[in-house]
Amino acid sequence: MSIAPSVVAALPQYQLGEQIGSGGMGVVYSAVHRPLGRPVAIKRLPGMLAEDQKMSARFEHEARLLARLDHPHIVPVYDYVQNHGEHLLVMEKLDGGTVWSKFTEEGLTAGQACAIGLATLSGLHAAHGAGVLHLDVKPKNLLFTSSGVLKVADFGISQVVSEGATLMTHAGQVLGTPAYIAPEQALGNPLTPAADVYGAGTVLYELLSGTLPYESGGGALAMIQRHVYQEPRPLDPSVPRPLAEVVMRSLARDPQARYRNAETFAIDLAGAAAQVFGPDWLTRLGVRVHLAPAVATGSTRPSLHPTQPRETLALGQNRVRATMVDHTPPATAAQLGSQTLIPASSVLADTPHRKTPRWFALAGTLTALVMLALPFSVTSRTLPTLPADLSTPLVVPLPETPSAHLLISAAGIPLADVTGNPNTGFTLPGATRWIVGGAALGTVKTGTEDREYLITPPQNPMLSIMGVGSAVLLLFTLAYLESILRSLRKRQAGTGATLIAAPLGFGLGAAVWLLPTVLLRNEPALLPTLACGLLGATSAVCIAIATRRTATR
Repeated sequence: MSIAPSVVAALPQYQLGEQIGSGGMGVVYSAVHRPLGRPVAIKRLPGMLAEDQKMSARFEHEARLLARLDHPHIVPVYDYVQNHGEHLLVMEKLDGGTVWSKFTEEGLTAGQACAIGLATLSGLHAAHGAGVLHLDVKPKNLLFTSSGVLKVADFGISQVVSEGATLMTHAGQVLGTPAYIAPEQALGNPLTPAADVYGAGTVLYELLSGTLPYESGGGALAMIQRHVYQEPRPLDPSVPRPLAEVVMRSLARDPQARYRNAETFAIDLAGAAAQVFGPDWLTRLGVRVHLAPAVATGSTRPSLHPTQPRETLALGQNRVRATMVDHTPPATAAQLGSQTLIPASSVLADTPHRKTPRWFALAGTLTALVMLALPFSVTSRTLPTLPADLSTPLVVPLPETPSAHLLISAAGIPLADVTGNPNTGFTLPGATRWIVGGAALGTVKTGTEDREYLITPPQNPMLSIMGVGSAVLLLFTLAYLESILRSLRKRQAGTGATLIAAPLGFGLGAAVWLLPTVLLRNEPALLPTLACGLLGATSAVCIAIATRRTATR
């Protein structure tokens, strides 16, 4: 790709080379400073974002701040050129590749990942002290010198371009990298160093596990929504617990629940690494990391209670590589072209799914109330009652009928089916007396007509399978549904859990009808049982959907 004449004209002292990088925040060229013979990297900031005078002034102000950042883990800015309509940052050129290239090609051990994390946090903390936020921390912005020293690049550019907000086009192209974005940045809320803590934590999560804290499908907007509305997935169990606890705290959606700054994150990370790998882990690793005194103390702090034998966590073994080659890459400046950029927060605010949970919750609540009221509002049919001890022959007063057929049922389920003389009594199976509780429907078939009776044993209704069974079904379905809803709230379950809620809700509704029916000795009819079951299934599914969608808010 040829270099624009305006860029060449703006940099007369530099011999420009090939393009070595690109993204939504600009294009990077290699170059050489002619008088000094010094290799440099030149970042051409997207002109479409810096055309107005106000933005140009912000560029100039931020460039001065960036030029003051003198830290071993920050790529130094040598110059800022604003000429011929161009905005150009001249930086140190690093030839050791990026963390992303090393991660995908060679893989990283847990020790190397922690060292990268400490170096990144060291550079971030220094920048924060100078009043500069990064807001685009990602593996491709973490570069190595030829001697292997890590340096953080592109400080402040996102802040300059977008004033801290995440910008996107109406078509869904995002300016920035949605895979590492902090929730408050996506929402356009006030930003603090906690936003960069989140980005660094996401990078460390990925380097330790090979994957991101959130699913990456569905495009850039879907990825941003997950960061804003969902909880991150727990780290893989193979990651030692002390490291996992530190990383997960850095990914808290609420900035107040994260580390207050990069240094406190680094202190805990250094202590966790010392606990897992031993106090001399950085020395054995052979990686040069510049640490503040408090962090250095943590990195050599011996652990009194190591979580597992340190020799099983050798620093040079068990390399982790990225499981994905792309994370919905940001749109380049060329792709964005002259399209109108809008804050992602306005798109998120217009997303329909933010309003739908309340309707599902309302529907679920209303159907649940109808289900609970049904057993006490639907009256039973007026049937002749036969109080009977079912352990003895059941006598039905039909003097003109020497032989008949007796079917005992509850909610359409047959409990006994016998033939006999109704006047001398039907001899029922011995288990029938323990099955029937409260009342059961008895149908006597004489061949010419069917007569129905409400059979009511004298024993306590809860001393029967009907009574105990309906109570157990009620408690079981309630407990299981509560477990499903809890998993949905924590984003530990998906569509499958919502589907499972339907049969559980049906069982709950059936139990809600049967238990009062047994206790009140009403007719255990089939149709009300089915009606309550369907209401329960509808309520459970609606509430599960509302819970799942609320958890994504």
